[in-house]
Amino acid sequence: MHAIRNGFGAFASVAVLLTGIAVAAEVRAAPAPAEELPATAPATGEPENFGASCRTVVQGSRVTAHCHNPYPRTDRIRLHVECERWWDVDSDSAPVDVGPADYGRVTGRCWKEVRSAWVTHQPADEAPRPAPVRGS
Repeated sequence: MHAIRNGFGAFASVAVLLTGIAVAAEVRAAPAPAEELPATAPATGEPENFGASCRTVVQGSRVTAHCHNPYPRTDRIRLHVECERWWDVDSDSAPVDVGPADYGRVTGRCWKEVRSAWVTHQPADEAPRPAPVRGS
């Protein structure tokens, strides 16, 4: 009985030792953090505060997305529905603009079961300016 305990203790010691060596090798192999990266805003030029928060509800074969935009920029949302059956047509909704502090609702459906549904966001373009009228 003591031999089994000593054997298990030796096995456990070797396992801990090998784990420690592997962790030490990973720590040494990890690259140092880059110091030239800015710690402020992202480089994309897009503001961080964008995008309506959406809640998607699936009831049988119908999907509804309820969205609220707490930000000052208009968000253009679209609902995408992927159906479970191969013969059932997947659908994408028409874009809906959700203005600042506004709510929007988008619906979609399948004939049978819904496999997945998601909402995509896009900044709404500013309204086009009217062209200048040339005098006669």
